[in-house]
Amino acid sequence: MNTSDGRAARGRRGRLASGALLGALASALGGTLAVFPGAPSAAADPCPDVDVTFARGTTEPPGLGSVGQAFVNEVRARAGSRTVTDYAVNYPASNDFPTASDGVIDAMNHVNAMAANCPNTKLVLGGSSQGAAVIGYVTGPAIPPGYIVPEGINGPMSAQTAQHIAAVALFGTPSDGVVSTIGAPPVVIGPLVADKTINICLPGDLICAGGGGISLVHGNYARTEAPVEAADFVAQRVF
Repeated sequence: MNTSDGRAARGRRGRLASGALLGALASALGGTLAVFPGAPSAAADPCPDVDVTFARGTTEPPGLGSVGQAFVNEVRARAGSRTVTDYAVNYPASNDFPTASDGVIDAMNHVNAMAANCPNTKLVLGGSSQGAAVIGYVTGPAIPPGYIVPEGINGPMSAQTAQHIAAVALFGTPSDGVVSTIGAPPVVIGPLVADKTINICLPGDLICAGGGGISLVHGNYARTEAPVEAADFVAQRVF
């Protein structure tokens, strides 16, 4: 990236942070996007039986993250002969929280792509920590009041897209109090997927239980039975 490209990228992120951090987050809730990359086409590879989209937690390296990998492994262990693919949401997952909007947009693009190109595939969404907020905003029922929706975005996830989502698994979703400290609206799971959602908060996790602050428990989900519990929930809905 050259210097001007870098300035342009920082400028775009600055605009997200100013006045409408979650305007951008909310914008990605839109179900109508012009291009749907990242999913099989009719002439490409066969569509899987199940596709898991997962957003990793803050500061984890690119990929599914520790919780996401443990969760996907457990889902596959229950799949038998059925095929399960996974998609790691492409976003920074950094302490620069306004860039979470990148994850909302990327996840929504992938979900729309799968719904359009693989209509018989059962879609599973999941996220950990900041990634749980990303996925929560993807499913959100409405554009939060006071946030600007960029031109060309047509609102929250459509009912058409939501009908392809078989299950949602969230781990350590930041509480309303935590997200409010960074100027973000509460994470609200949309009614079209609410009854398909498991939202796991470990005892003592101050990030999801409220209060905020340092919480060592918040980093322990992959080492507990949480991925197993979530996979059992998902398996009942996709297998």
